[in-house]
Parts: sequence; structure tokens; C-alpha cells
Amino acid sequence: MNRSRLHWALIAAAAAGVGIGAALGTRALTKLIDTALPDARGIANFNRPGTITLLSTRGRIIQKLGPATRDKLEPGSMPLLVQQAFIAAEDRRFFDHDGVDGWGIARAVVTNVRQGSVREGASTITQQLARTVFLSQDRTIIRKLKEAALALKLERQLSKQQILEQYLNFVYLGSGAYGVADAAWNYFSKTPDQLTLPEAALIAGLPPAPSVYSPLVNPELARQQRSIVLERMRQEGFITSAAASAARNSPLNLKPATPKYFNSAAPFFTSWVAQELPKIVTQEQLEVGGLKVRTSLNLDWQTKAQQVIREHAPFDTEGALVSIQPGTGLVRAMVGGKSFGESQFNRATQALRSPGSTFKLFPYAAAIDRGIKPDDILLDAPRCWRGYCPKNFGGKYFGPISLADALKNSLNTVAVQLQDKVGFDAIIEIANGFDIGTKRPLGKYYPMAIGAYEQTVLEMAAAYAGVTNRGVFVQPTPFEEIRGPKDELIWSRRIDGDRGRRALDSEVADAMNWMLQRVVTGGTGIAAKLDNRPVAGKTGTSEGTRDLWFIGSIPQLTTAVWFGYDNNKETNSNSGEAAWAWKQFMVQIEDEFPQQPFPAKPILKRPFQPPGKAKPKKTDKKVPYRGYDYETKPVYTAPRWKPDPSMAPAPVPLPDPVPVTQPLFDQSPGPTASPEAPGEPPVEVNGRRNWLKPQIQRR
Repeated sequence: MNRSRLHWALIAAAAAGVGIGAALGTRALTKLIDTALPDARGIANFNRPGTITLLSTRGRIIQKLGPATRDKLEPGSMPLLVQQAFIAAEDRRFFDHDGVDGWGIARAVVTNVRQGSVREGASTITQQLARTVFLSQDRTIIRKLKEAALALKLERQLSKQQILEQYLNFVYLGSGAYGVADAAWNYFSKTPDQLTLPEAALIAGLPPAPSVYSPLVNPELARQQRSIVLERMRQEGFITSAAASAARNSPLNLKPATPKYFNSAAPFFTSWVAQELPKIVTQEQLEVGGLKVRTSLNLDWQTKAQQVIREHAPFDTEGALVSIQPGTGLVRAMVGGKSFGESQFNRATQALRSPGSTFKLFPYAAAIDRGIKPDDILLDAPRCWRGYCPKNFGGKYFGPISLADALKNSLNTVAVQLQDKVGFDAIIEIANGFDIGTKRPLGKYYPMAIGAYEQTVLEMAAAYAGVTNRGVFVQPTPFEEIRGPKDELIWSRRIDGDRGRRALDSEVADAMNWMLQRVVTGGTGIAAKLDNRPVAGKTGTSEGTRDLWFIGSIPQLTTAVWFGYDNNKETNSNSGEAAWAWKQFMVQIEDEFPQQPFPAKPILKRPFQPPGKAKPKKTDKKVPYRGYDYETKPVYTAPRWKPDPSMAPAPVPLPDPVPVTQPLFDQSPGPTASPEAPGEPPVEVNGRRNWLKPQIQRR
């Protein structure tokens, strides 16, 4: 080999070495950069910071909160016309570059210099997608370099079509619209496939300055921007000159609509969810966003519940309804008023109202817990306790009456009498077990027995659900599960939720459910009677008929209904209206539950335990959940119920009340004397305890 050939061979080898080294170095550098950048393949799960999606128990969207893309198109469903409009407007060489377009940068510089203003951008669609998903909007060199690197990686990991579709789903298009589907709906009340050429061109012209070019804000600027997009579409050969001219001269034809899922399908329920969510997820998780919250709400039931409250509230009263699944605490429906638009005050969770006779659940349960039995006889007669003289509704008194019949007819004197026999502490203990009086302590005053202490509809519904669940109380919850941005499980009711606690012995709960059924079959709650299944429930009317209640259960569902005025004005109605409304809700959904009886009336053998005497501790044994979860069935309608005067037993004539020479009862806050000590245990007559003789002896 001569000297010349050797020289060139060495040069070639050196060049090859440099080339190989450069290639290897570039590959190594690219790999190093790639490892420092996010994986573009996870872009399909992208959610903007602070976004939360609320789902029903069946996975239907209730609401989307935050800067969310509320309506996204599936891959392959984006209309060609829309794709062409955005490519012409934003990135004419989209299918020719690898994420960063050098020619596009040069062209933009020349165009902007000629026009004397910024008329054309240099960022590709890929760069815009990278910036939207992974970066901030800061105008810095560092951010631009990161944007370019991410764009190159996106192009290596995703196809052009995938990049374009993701961009069209996420790009901000003004007026709260994130993505083409949102914009089509917000501006034209259409889906993307329904957009005309001028409509698609108008939307495609928004990305450079969405707030400025929004047709709802600046219609003339939007029209000008539309003309620019149409001309670029013509230049690219996407449309003819004639089509461009016709579209340019067409009116805007705006038909604005509220963004999909912006308004809640169950606003009172979702407002409660917003209050409860920070209790189980961190502030950081809320700020990062991308949360998918599967709630307990049955949307079909919710729709029916809202309709019932609007249609059956007597006169112009407000109303509330809460349905809870016993055993799980899951709130299946929640209505906090007739119209969320007129008032955001949630009467299901925020309004403190007198529960009236629905509170009698607790003195009666305490009485049975202490050894008084449903068949025991008490005296219903005018009577005073330390100056407090309760009266029965309508001024009727029935004389000797069983405990069960007293509850069936909601006798106030018997409820206060039971309070006197078992003591305040026994009742408060029972109520506290169901979370009644734990947030707002119950005072030891005689009116407590008939509902003097205000509660929320949610609290009372949860307490009754605990009795329906045979004495096991579960905290009410709106959550089934919560998942993060990558669909990872953050919280699950089955894993992390309340397991319940025993608040009442099962035999006591069974006795209460048996008595509450009689309230519906022949007592004050007869308006709630269902034809083919048992109902256990209780009416309640506060003083002056200011609050109308009915809380009723089938074994699988407990529902509370309340009517009243926000200003505590008298309703001039009765609790039968609430019972009737309860029925109108239940007849629409009852077919979703198999017919199931309550447990049979128990045989109670515990002796009477007067106040101060120790009572055996409750068992910690939990009762398995017995409920169900079903979809809805057809609607049933019936005329409004009116009370039937004949439904109550005839009262027994009684002598005038015996005057009591004791100081007037002090209802002001502060300490009070203990209740009177009970007399001797009652005698039994034919197996039924009779409390009349001891009472007469004492009085």
C-alpha cells in the first residue's frame, strides 16, 4: 500500500471512529435524557392538578370538579374535519417533523417579521401536548428545552395519531372548555361529529389566546381568527376556495351550553362529599388531582327522591330526604331542599331540627334495654313531672295501655314516663351509641323524651338504620372507593371503612323493629304502609307542627323524610304528609329488593333494672350485613294521602289531672335534679307487667 492510500485509509478509519463515537454518544445522551423524562405512554391517564371526578355507585359521572376535561373522545372517534382544522391552524408540518419543527420555526420568524407582530407560533402540536401534560406555562429557556426534549420522546413512544388525539382532548379552548368535545358543547351545544366547517375552524383558532378569542367574550376577534384558520385549510388543500369563502361569510351561530358535568346531578349530595373528602385523603392528594371518587349514590334513586320532595312537600315548605343502607352506612340518596339553585343550604346535613316523636326511639329502646317489655301496661293520663306537663297530640289520653300500643299511637306522656322510670342516663347512653348527642350533648331535661334536642336528618336516619341493622351502628358515608391519577386504590370502604359498633343488644333492636312495624300497620305511620312487605317506622311532629318527620325502614334500606320551614314557621300540616312522601319514594324502588321480613318478636326475659343498678355489658358481637344493592324499576303513582281520623283507637275518658305541688320545671341550661326514684317493681297480671299500681301509689 503506497503512502497516499494509507493516508486516506487512516483518515477514513478516523472518520468512521468519530461517526461511530458520535452515534454512540448521541444514543447514550438520548438514553440519559429519556431516563430523566416522564414516560409518555402514561399520558392517557393525564388529569390536570386539582381535578376530581365523582362517580355514582354504578360508575356514572355525577360531576367533575376543577379544571377537568369533562368529555373526552375515544381513540379513532375524532372527526377528520376537526383534525384538519387544528393541523392547519397549529402545525401544518405535523406529519413531517419528529416533534420539533426547524422549518416551522424559520417560517414563523419570517411571517411575524413581515406582519410586524406575532401572527404565527413555532411550537408543534407535540410540544404543546408535552407542555400541557408535563410542564408549566413559564416562558423560560429551561422550560422550552424541556419541552423540546419531551416532544422528541413523545414522538418515539406514541404514534402521530395518538399524539393528535390526546392533544385535541386536552387543549384549553376558553370559557371553561378543555378539549374539543367540551368546546363543541360549550359553544354550539353539539358533539364534535356534528360540527360544521365554520364551527370547527372557529374552535381550532382558539389555542393561541383562548380567553381573548372566545366567541362568548369577543365574537368579532373570534370571527377574524376563524378566517385565518379557513385560509390555512385552503392553502393545505383540506377545503376548496368556495368552501372557505362560504364558511368565512357564515354567522357564528353560537348556542352556548353549560359544560358537561360542571353542574352536579345531585348537588346536595356532592356538596356533602366535598366536606367529607378532606377527612380521608390528604391535602396534597387533593391538589395533585386526578382523583376518581366512586360514591355511594344511586343516581336513579336520587332522581326519584328529588322529585318526591318537590312534589309532595305540603304547601310551600322545604324538604329533605336521606336513604341509608343498614349495615354499610352507605348513603344511597340525599336531598337537602327543593332547589339547589335557589338555596345551597343542605337541610339533610346542616339544618338542626327538632326530631319530634322520632326521638322516642331512644326512651323506648332504653326502657326495653332496662327490662320493660312491649306488652307491659302503663297509664296514659295527664300528668306532670317537676312542673313539666306534656300533652298528647289532640289532647287524647288512652288510660291503661301497653308499651307497644303507646308507641304505635305516639303518646307523649308515656315517653316521658319511661324517661322517668329508666333515668336520663340510660336514654342518653342509648342515643350516644347511635351518635345522637355526641356532637351536641343531650341535657337531662324532661322534654328530651319527645324530641326537644335538635338533630339533622342524616343523623336521625343513621340512628334508625342502626336499629334496622339489629343494633349495630355504622357511620354514614358517601364513599365506596377512591382511586388516584394512575388508577391506584387510595381508599376503600371494604378495607378502610367503618366496621360498625354494637349500640343496642340485638334482642332489644328486634323488639323495637317489631313495635315500629305496628306504628305503620295501624298507628300514626299508616300512610307509609307498603302492600307487600313489612315497614318499620316512626312519625314525628315538633311543637307547633314546625317539623314533620317520617323515618321508615325495610330490612335493606332506611329512609328519613322531613318537611318544614327554614324560619321555623308552623306548617299547619301533620307528619302523615312525610309518611306519604316516604311511601311515594319507596313504591318506585321497592321492587329492587327481594321481600324480606324483619326478625320475629323476641322473647325478653331480662328483669327490670332501675336507675343506678348495673346492667350487663353489651356484647361486642357484630351482626353481618343483610342488605342488598339493586338497580331501579318502574314508577308507581298514587293520590296524596290524607289522615284518617278513624285509624287511632278510641280514647278512654279520664278524670282531671292530679295537681302536682312541685316547682315549675326549669328548661334553661344548667344542672337539674335527678329523676324520682322508681317505686316497687310492678305486679304481673296474666304474664303482663302492670305499672299502674306503683304509679298510683307514688302519686
